[in-house]
Formats: sequence, C-alpha cells, structure tokens
Amino acid sequence: MDYEAVKARAEHYKEDMTKLLRELIKFPGESCGEKEKIERAAEEMRKLGFSKVVIDKMGNLLGYMSGDGKIDAGRTLIAYDGHIDNVGVGNVDNWTFDPLIGFEDDEKIGGRGASDQQGGIVSAIYGAKIMKDLNLLSDKYIVLVTATVQEEDCDGLCWQFIINEGGIRPEFVVITEPTDGGIYRGQRGRMEIRVDVKGVSCHGSAPERGDNAIYKMADILQDVRGLNENDADSSKVKGLVKMLDRRYNPLWKEANFLGRGTITASEIFFSSPSRCAVADSCSVSLDRRMTAGETWESCLEEIRKLPNVIKYGDDVKVSMYEYDKPSYSGCVYPIECYFPTWVISEDHKVTKAMEKAYKGLYGNQRVGAVDTLDARRKRPLTDKWTFSTNGVTIMGRNGIPCIGFGPGAEAQAHAPDEITWKQDLVTAAAVYAALPAIYCE
Repeated sequence: MDYEAVKARAEHYKEDMTKLLRELIKFPGESCGEKEKIERAAEEMRKLGFSKVVIDKMGNLLGYMSGDGKIDAGRTLIAYDGHIDNVGVGNVDNWTFDPLIGFEDDEKIGGRGASDQQGGIVSAIYGAKIMKDLNLLSDKYIVLVTATVQEEDCDGLCWQFIINEGGIRPEFVVITEPTDGGIYRGQRGRMEIRVDVKGVSCHGSAPERGDNAIYKMADILQDVRGLNENDADSSKVKGLVKMLDRRYNPLWKEANFLGRGTITASEIFFSSPSRCAVADSCSVSLDRRMTAGETWESCLEEIRKLPNVIKYGDDVKVSMYEYDKPSYSGCVYPIECYFPTWVISEDHKVTKAMEKAYKGLYGNQRVGAVDTLDARRKRPLTDKWTFSTNGVTIMGRNGIPCIGFGPGAEAQAHAPDEITWKQDLVTAAAVYAALPAIYCE
C-alpha cells in the first residue's frame, strides 16, 4: 500500500468533494424528501465511472465499483453507508448563515447536513474513485457506496429493506457518520416506548366522581424517573446503572464501554371532555437508550413491572411504536421503532483492518483541522458513538459487522450553524480507499 499516493490523491479531490457537498446541502432533503439529493449523488457516481448505479424501490442509492467493471456474487462485498437525509433547520434565527445556501471558507463548509451526514457520502464516493485511480480494486472484492433514506426518521429502516428485499449482504459495512477523527466500533441502541393510561371523566367541580388518568400517569412517571436515577440496588426500582454491574449483566464489559442505558419522557398526550373535566386518558412517549445486554423485550418488561404500572393493572398499556411512513418513492415498509445496540470487539478483523489503514496514513492519533486537534487528541483513537446510526439494523438486527469512521463532528449533528471540515473529507476519503485492500490481504 502506497499510503502517500493515497493521501495525495485524496487531497487532489478536495475541491471536487467540496463542490459536491455544497450542492447536496442546497436541497432541503428531510426524511421522505430526499429525491433531489439522491439524484445529484447518482449523477456524481456515474460521472466518476462507477461500475453500476442503482436507485432501489425505496429510493436508496447503491453505487458499485469493481476493478474490471463486473458485479458478480463471487467476490467479497464491502459497503460504505451514509444516510443522505437530514433534519430540518429548526429556528432559522439561530443560524448566522443560510442553512441551505451554506458557506465555505478555506477550512470549513457550513449548512444543514454538512456533518450529519452528507460529508460521509461525499468522501465514500471519492474513496471509491481513488481505489479505481490507483488500481487498488483487486478481483477479491467489490465496493458498494450507499446513500440511504429516512435514517433521521427511522434509523436502519433503509438497510432492512436493502438486506431483506434487495438480497444484499456485505461482509462488513463502514458507517460514515461523523466520528470527530476517530474510529468507532459500537453504539448504544434505542427504542421508542408508549405508555397509555385509562381514566374516567367527570365534571371538574367534583373530581372524586372520576378517575384522573393524568394523576395515574404522574405516579408512573416517578417510577420511570427512578429507573434513570436510582442505584443498582434500590429496593423499589433498580436503576438502569445495574447493567454496568457483572451481577446483573453478562455483557457488563461491553456495557461499560458503550455507557449505561437511559430513559426519559419525551412527549405527553391526554384526552378530556373539556378544561372543566377530569382527564379520561393520558399517554407518554419514552425515549429509551439501551446498552449491551438489553433487548426490546427486557425494556418493555421493565416498564410493565414498575410498581405503579402494576398498581393500575389493566388500565395501563405498554407498547412500542411502529414506523410506516412512505419514502419519497412511495414505498411503505413498516418496522418496529427498535434500534438495537451493537458493538464489535477491539480484536475483530474489521477493527484491526480499519486501524491499520488509518495508522498507515495518519499515525496513532486523531487528526483534523487546527481548531479541532486539541479536543480530538484528548480522546482515544478507537471509541464509540453517543448517538444512533444505521448500524442498528446492519449489525444489530442482521449481524453484519460495522465499523465507524466519518468526516465531521457528532456535536454538529442537528445543531444550528452546522459545519464540517474540508480536511476531514480528505482524511476520510483516503482511509476509505485504503481499507478494502488491507482487509482482503
């Protein structure tokens, strides 16, 4: 591997990557509205000579690159995933520049989606181009670069479709979400839980005649808070911290690496005949972050066993949300709102190959633009995400190993004045280009 040639070629494409990212930012592209972004990325793939470019029925973009231009099933398939949708801009008054027009200077590119996470797609597209330029594509493997849809609404839905309906199963997948210059080998999972409580309405002047659902929910929410705040040995409600303890969790080592699970109430709803009546129903949404060793069944059962849920018996229903919104192409592919935890070991072949590629190019520490270096170098090179990615389905549901490396910073995700760094685009493209040949040695 001529690492200097790879770095030089990545640097050569800096302006092209900047141009593509800025053009992608100009399209709004929230979940279910990504069509223009997909078409622009597909145009770039075709221009750069990808062997095959496909937009599937859901609207995901799949670009294949091989050394001889042939796509056959007999070679190792290595995939690079990036979701092309982004969240909305929020309150535009919180931005100091137009989030869709964006901006650039010598070091940075600004705009909604710059870090989360269209920069990763741009670097992956050009990483494949560098492989082609430098004859790094052997007959051992084929590279697949995806630009996937609806991740912001429903992490991993796109890959459930790709795997189950497209019959595509890579040997491993590089998640190109932002990693602050590091290599990430896992993340906590999450799920969206709903609790519904029934009551009986009556006139507000005589509340004793009714059964106030809001009061019942208030009791239940105190137990939910206890899950998040209590210690491992609380006699009433054991806190989620217990999963870091070997007494309660066989996967306690992985749990300590990823961090403890959390739970919080994120939404509340009610029904009542009027403001002068007792509420006859109350519902809440719970955001549950899961560490290693936790499953959707264990998390739902945990809520069902809370003292006040048991107290109110059949008046309480605990369930999980389902996502069924149509994609921009009109495809509806229902799935539970369950996004499993995933982690690969520090000794996994994929982890070692990514570390070898990175260290061969850039050494043993995180690199980046000057204004990022101090913070990045205080962190280990190999770490984990705090947020969720498409890995929840790729590995969490389907057992396909994932490794993370991507341009940009987690802290920029969903924030006003979102930026990424041009040097990160170059670094990521170089690492992506070097990885497959190293893995297939």
